[in-house]
Amino acid sequence: MRLRYVLPLVADWILQTCEGYVAQQVPLRDNGRCARTTVAILGGGVTGITAAQALANASIDDFLILEYRDRLGGRLRHEEFGEDENGNPYVVELGANWIHGVGMGVRENPIWQLARKHNLTVTHSNYSSIRTYNETGFIDYRHLQREYAEANRAASREAGRIMTENLQDQTARTGLALAGWRPRKDDSAAQAVEWWNWDWESAQTPDTSSLVFGLAAENITFQQFGARNELVIDPRGYSAIIIGEAATFLYSENGAPRMDHRVWLQTQVIEIEYSDKGVTIRNSDGSCVEAAYAICTFSLGVLQNDAVTFRPALPGWKQTAIHKYTMGTYTKIFMQFEKMFWPNDTQFFLYASPTTRGYFPVFQSLSMEGFLPGSNILFVTVVDAEAYRVERQSDPETQAEILDVLRQMFPDKHVPEPKAFFYPRWSEEPWAYGSYSNWPVGTTLEIHQNLRANVQRLWFAGEATSSAYFGFAHGAWYEGKEVGEHVAALLQGKCVTLQGQKACGERRHYEVLHGTTPLEAYNAINGWPMSSVEL
Repeated sequence: MRLRYVLPLVADWILQTCEGYVAQQVPLRDNGRCARTTVAILGGGVTGITAAQALANASIDDFLILEYRDRLGGRLRHEEFGEDENGNPYVVELGANWIHGVGMGVRENPIWQLARKHNLTVTHSNYSSIRTYNETGFIDYRHLQREYAEANRAASREAGRIMTENLQDQTARTGLALAGWRPRKDDSAAQAVEWWNWDWESAQTPDTSSLVFGLAAENITFQQFGARNELVIDPRGYSAIIIGEAATFLYSENGAPRMDHRVWLQTQVIEIEYSDKGVTIRNSDGSCVEAAYAICTFSLGVLQNDAVTFRPALPGWKQTAIHKYTMGTYTKIFMQFEKMFWPNDTQFFLYASPTTRGYFPVFQSLSMEGFLPGSNILFVTVVDAEAYRVERQSDPETQAEILDVLRQMFPDKHVPEPKAFFYPRWSEEPWAYGSYSNWPVGTTLEIHQNLRANVQRLWFAGEATSSAYFGFAHGAWYEGKEVGEHVAALLQGKCVTLQGQKACGERRHYEVLHGTTPLEAYNAINGWPMSSVEL
């Protein structure tokens, strides 16, 4: 639908109640009527808040933000854990933990900009600060890391050739094997090194991941923004950048934008009815919202698990796109001990299980100088099948398994029971159903654009809809900014400019999908952040 057909439909009922898109007094939620607003934003994470900010920057203040949880931030989620010598709790990040891509790049990462603006406390992650272990204790197999790095560089060059010559995609496993990395199943050290380099980032294996887009997402981030990764250790939590930014355009009390009447916390959306005339959202508490447009920022996991009913059902091209992609689970398990028994000069400890790939493979120390010194906190990360497994068993069962591994790694040390132990269940959270998205092999920009494309007045955005930055917080930010600007342009009878390309009306979608992505399709209209010349 082109812009000239959309605007009259909007004007008839929006302009009756506002002039110049000045914020309206939203009806109370328990008065038996649906609240009416111009734009309903479903989700108060990075994407949702950034979309709301883009609307506010365009002088469209009549919006509502509906958030499932009791706080803003989405998957930027922190919790208090353990305690210091004075009995004060530490703060750990359960979800996103790093700012990826910091340094002297072509441009500055927008998340890093926000971190500096809001004085977020971070510390550098040094991936060279690592010791390697197996079931017998310390054993140095870091030479395998150098072998993997060489193969990865060769695979990256081949991925670039496949992309520019419009050739068929491969699994990351195929690309790495052709580049010379071919670990045997019984080579536990090589399997651990591979997990550290691939699974730990993608939350899924090289066997199921796209070579082209898997490497593209990593390369574009670090080539554009810089090579450093900064770990967030702020006592306010990573979400402080979202709370702080929300406070710049929402009414806040003592810096708390939740006080704005346009923010509906603890609101579970259960049904979305959409058409070419507007969107109606119904919630579990009986409240409802009628909007000219809605921006759905639900995670891919929520969309895949039918947590919300769409009326009418989403069209086939949209459902195909939703179920084409995969939602990874990245689970961090935190332990606090009475004292350290691991080396205090090392950030990472890689464990090669003799039987199971990805079995409690990477431990990180937070007790070092520059992190949370003296905390005696250690955490281990599991992903994919192992994450699903531990999330479905009890804390005592998981704790016993981890302690057994630690006692193998440090056989000459006394490894006691932790005094605090905790981990989230991301795959079971009804507002997330996973941690972040991943691209499977054989994916094209066409089907990904179908994931991004709107369905009539219902728009979609999130880290999963970012073609080049999926899985990253900055991907969620870029998508929120773009969707907010796009909807604002529709409301104001304008076109939106995306990286120098003018886009008018609705987002493009593809009824017929092709097997590969031609070079000319790598453009802003399809959500790609770089021109073909820059690839």
